[in-house]
Amino acid sequence: MSVALGYVYLGTALLIILSMVFMLVRLIGGPTLYDRLLAVNAFGTKTVLFLCVFCFIIDRPDGVDIAILYALMNFIATIAVLKFFNYKALNVGLMRKESAEVEK
Repeated sequence: MSVALGYVYLGTALLIILSMVFMLVRLIGGPTLYDRLLAVNAFGTKTVLFLCVFCFIIDRPDGVDIAILYALMNFIATIAVLKFFNYKALNVGLMRKESAEVEK
């Protein structure tokens, strides 16, 4: 890795950390639940980006797989939390049955 590319990676990592701090501020001060959920999801996305950049800084690009796994977990957790706050339970199916089908 060249020195210039190292500085680019380092600057990118610092900008991602700065944006993560902004997401934490939004998480703490968000006026509604959905603002806070959006901040948590954005923080998770920034974490994935940071993990990818960090893997390239330490010259171990195989760590990108861990970042992708973390992104999948972040997505599933966000869907689960939104479903819980919408239905007040997690055991509700994703597809709603029509009222005519229920009466049969």
